[in-house]
Amino acid sequence: MELIFVGLGLLVGFLVGLTGVGGGALMTPSLIFLGVEPLTAVGTDLLYATITRIFGIFFQGRKGKIRHDIASRLIAGGIPAVILGAVVLKKLEEYSIDDYLTLLLGIILVITATLSLFKGELHIPVKREWKYVYLLGFITGLIIQFTSVGAGVIVSFALMNVARVDPKEVVGVSLLYGLALSLMGFLNHAAFGSVDYHLALLLTAGTLPGVYLGTHLNSITNGEKLKKLINVIILVIGIFTVVRSLS
Repeated sequence: MELIFVGLGLLVGFLVGLTGVGGGALMTPSLIFLGVEPLTAVGTDLLYATITRIFGIFFQGRKGKIRHDIASRLIAGGIPAVILGAVVLKKLEEYSIDDYLTLLLGIILVITATLSLFKGELHIPVKREWKYVYLLGFITGLIIQFTSVGAGVIVSFALMNVARVDPKEVVGVSLLYGLALSLMGFLNHAAFGSVDYHLALLLTAGTLPGVYLGTHLNSITNGEKLKKLINVIILVIGIFTVVRSLS
């Protein structure tokens, strides 16, 4: 069983290193499927995601693929959203709204990723201004509080298909922004004792070679092919999200 967890860490680490997306949306459901208690699965995944993104940022940084100007603004917008989301969840019945938001987000991901794959690029009439980057960080931070879809999916799609940022640069931005949010989330779960550190160690044992291989392929992969691959992964995650929210 331990080898299964190591292999899972390898697979998800590879996808995160290659595309910057897929970590949270794949790891948590997989852990639950393998019998891990849901709350512990989320907390452990957040620790795994934090470590994985640290490795990913290190490897991406060595190749000069991180746009710190974009990532810093996303983080500045996302941190207050995470704090606000935590306060809101204490006031509302979380599970009465969670399924509806998750379903809506899944539908949006499916539609937009499909359009991107068939049209090649979405042309949304929005000027490329920094204020929209802050807004994207804030909205994404809120969404993450109410759904299980990770930061990489939403941010990668918006930057790549709307702002038309180079897909290879999008990966580094998604990793850095996602690191800030996953670290905050992990600390919250650690305070409640909902983290399995032994399981996280097994997952991490697989993530290092996985992330290294993924970031290496990212640097030599054609930009358009990488963009299509990221959109395919987003489409799959969107379908999975819709199915899970309806089950």
